[in-house]
Amino acid sequence: MADIVTLKALCEELKIDPREARERLRAAVGDAKANPELAKARKPRTPWQWVKGSKSEKEARTALITKLGDETK
Repeated sequence: MADIVTLKALCEELKIDPREARERLRAAVGDAKANPELAKARKPRTPWQWVKGSKSEKEARTALITKLGDETK
């Protein structure tokens, strides 16, 4: 069975608020051209989770980190 990475684990790792993270991920999913794998992996009304090492997990991390970098400027 594949390892699963949850939003809670990402929030703890990146030290961000889960509510903010969900908002950022919803915005990233809305931009399917920039995040195609993340958009494909998202199912409404399901927990935010990804298979460890998958493209969608990498896009989620990138979306969260990019947004973090934008706010610090």
